[in-house]
Amino acid sequence: MASYNRVMLMGNLTRDIELRYLPSGTAVTEFGLAVNDRRKTSDGQWVDDVSFFDVTLFGRTAEVASEYLSKGSPIFIEGRLKQDTWEKEGQKRSKVKVIGERMQMIGSKDRSESSGGGVRESSRSSYRSYESQPSDNRQSSDDYDEPAPRHDAQPTGEGPGYDDSQIPF
Repeated sequence: MASYNRVMLMGNLTRDIELRYLPSGTAVTEFGLAVNDRRKTSDGQWVDDVSFFDVTLFGRTAEVASEYLSKGSPIFIEGRLKQDTWEKEGQKRSKVKVIGERMQMIGSKDRSESSGGGVRESSRSSYRSYESQPSDNRQSSDDYDEPAPRHDAQPTGEGPGYDDSQIPF
């Protein structure tokens, strides 16, 4: 049976990011993400529902996040869900967290300097995107499941393809 595990979240960091390194040398960071959902109740009042998610980033993405983001920074995360299970005081516990594979910092340079978050690298762009890259010297860790490598095909405009005369519009 086929399965699919993708999640996309946009929200604000709930705390400052702390960067650390695995024994293999891979950077890792964990942080909280608050995502707001606004809905109208049956009596016509607007209510904000906030959901909190734990997010883990690896590699260069984790380093960039720790360098440029702080509590309250707006961010877009794309990744996958992972369930952690453990036993504490004889009781089994579990928690679902997000393994971030792609990150976009939302905001501009001017906004980040006044609010303490957002992008500080580029004043021309309203966001910057970073993806986790696989490390050639990865060692497995029982505590962390590093992201799988991505192989996205990018069209170059050269090579075999359709002639303009073959396109019906």
